[in-house]
Amino acid sequence: MNIALVQMDIAFGNPEENYEQVKSKVKEAAKHSSVVVLPELWTTGYDLERLDEIADLNGEKSFAFLSKLAKQNDVHIIAGSIAKRVNNKVTNTLLVVNRHGVLLNEYSKAHLFRLMDEEKYLTEGNDLGTFRLEGTPSAGVICYDIRFPEWIRTHMLNETKILFVVAEWPKPRIDHWRALLISRAIENQCFVVACNRVGADPNNLFGGHSIVIGPWGEVIKEAGEEETILYASIDLKEVDKVRSTIPIFADRRPEIYKI
Repeated sequence: MNIALVQMDIAFGNPEENYEQVKSKVKEAAKHSSVVVLPELWTTGYDLERLDEIADLNGEKSFAFLSKLAKQNDVHIIAGSIAKRVNNKVTNTLLVVNRHGVLLNEYSKAHLFRLMDEEKYLTEGNDLGTFRLEGTPSAGVICYDIRFPEWIRTHMLNETKILFVVAEWPKPRIDHWRALLISRAIENQCFVVACNRVGADPNNLFGGHSIVIGPWGEVIKEAGEEETILYASIDLKEVDKVRSTIPIFADRRPEIYKI
């Protein structure tokens, strides 16, 4: 599977500019990949105070845009996340659109990050981010979610082979980003494909370092701190090899686990 991670700066509170950016970057990425991954809140950035004004009503505009983009470029899009407004509430919602323009799944961020005031403006989600991509069991989560290993493990219990992570992870804690993602790959024996943004907004500096990690925890490809498209090729058979070598899922004892 050939994957492209769009590590981009995001225009603060300007969806129209961001649509144009993504249109151009997906077109370029699709020349070399079958799957394109976008970062968290790519439509608005963290302009949380204006979400009542700029959040996408029912996600309709973003989905129509992504569906057309996927079909035009014959590419699956792990479409980062958008600010989606439904019934006077706003969620931070990941959309997954296949190359035929069909919505495979949407997942709203389950864990809201208090250091960036998410809980003041957003409503948490409760549903799993699992889906099948070209027949491969996959999952998608958002940024702060990776600090909750029990939540990630919940996504892995049905032979999931790829964990997609979309983020706006701040630069001061970028070492946590790398360590947590590598840990999630090792303990779940899966590929981790994680797309972070770069640049800054009025309150934050973001760290980039989008990364693709193999099921042994090895770093396959990693970006720096600049805008780029990171390309990687992964062999999904590697997941089966690792899981047969150390069969952690067969050796689990959930009856004794207490949380």
